[in-house]
Amino acid sequence: MPKVIIESLTKPALELSVPDGGSLADLCDEHFADIPFSCRGASCGTCRIDVLEGRDTLEPPKDEELDVLDIFGDDADKRRLACQTKIRAGGGVLRVRAVNDV
Repeated sequence: MPKVIIESLTKPALELSVPDGGSLADLCDEHFADIPFSCRGASCGTCRIDVLEGRDTLEPPKDEELDVLDIFGDDADKRRLACQTKIRAGGGVLRVRAVNDV
């Protein structure tokens, strides 16, 4: 069962178990995680996250996500868009932090 740790400089880390994987955006919404989703207000890229650990727990990024990351000059091996990120079912630990939280 994947464990997701969402770090923040302003709040304690949020640790969640995600037995079936799924959407990181849905997980953040359900647990009020400290990751902004202003992309829902036409400001794409605000939900960029640093993947600090557990890249292998994620589905690979699709072309649309890679295009947005490229606009920001982000390396898709280190950063993802939380709104597009899908967690695989299975084991492992995923540790992330919002880019704007550093």
